Amino acid sequence: MTLIPPHPVQPHGSRLARSLLKALGWELQFEGLPTLQGVFVVYPHTSNWDFVFAVMAKWALGVQLNFWGKDTLFRVPLLGRWLRWLGGIPAVRDAPGGLVGQAIAELQDARRQQRYCWLGLAPEGTRKRTAGWRSGFYQTALQAGVPLCLVRLDFGRRELVATHFYYLSGDEAADMAHIATSFVGVQGRKPAGASPIVLLKSPPARGALPPSSGELPRV
Repeated sequence: MTLIPPHPVQPHGSRLARSLLKALGWELQFEGLPTLQGVFVVYPHTSNWDFVFAVMAKWALGVQLNFWGKDTLFRVPLLGRWLRWLGGIPAVRDAPGGLVGQAIAELQDARRQQRYCWLGLAPEGTRKRTAGWRSGFYQTALQAGVPLCLVRLDFGRRELVATHFYYLSGDEAADMAHIATSFVGVQGRKPAGASPIVLLKSPPARGALPPSSGELPRV
């Protein structure tokens, strides 16, 4: 993995959201983005509160994030508008390569057009402890050729840290070992629910979609 300085792209966030997080005892660490396109992975994901704090941090930092949702949800008038406002993108079930293929195509298209596109994902795929991480985030960042940001959502220290950006090497074992080291000490709201930082041997079913129950979107 190659570390990338994060400074060139500087979003402008909400002072109100920053003040609210500070009042709740949270500290944000963020120094900017290295490119106009990339992937955020948030760890650990153990509670519905993760989504709440992630959205608040998104507003506080001014970082626009896209995520995938079931296309049927976007057909509900008010819900669909709200999801799009948050950065939601309807998932195309029959997209080449499934959801991962759609994500790669979206990032590559954004890079060709030199437009902004960052995806926010929770690679654990659920709030409950599992055997490891889904591999979609890895394949998306690697095949799209975009940076991967490792976001520490630490309820123990009440910190959200988004300062570590990398280009993946393609050596899964070495990359995942480095990612695991980067998350040492981070504590979820329900520590026992955090999954080990290893890639699952069997990928999720083609076109698998994130739930609508307050979980962070995942690939």
